Amino acid sequence: MSLNIKHLLGLQDVSKNDIQLILDTATTFREVLDRPIKKVPTLKGTTIVNLFYENSTRTRLSFELAEKRLSADTLNFSTSNS
Repeated sequence: MSLNIKHLLGLQDVSKNDIQLILDTATTFREVLDRPIKKVPTLKGTTIVNLFYENSTRTRLSFELAEKRLSADTLNFSTSNS
């Protein structure tokens, strides 16, 4: 089952089934956080490039942690240092 929406910018166009899928997925990831190894192979072999226009350590680290927990390789670019 997959979401019928591309972006979650509000709840007006989100169906009951989409909301249930989001909550079920969150529950699954909550269980992953309780395991000794907190990784799943969902994005294994995928490289994600993050481009931040503003310097935000918390945002960058949050994205990178989520990507690594999904087993993705990450590259970070910052326009402030380029």
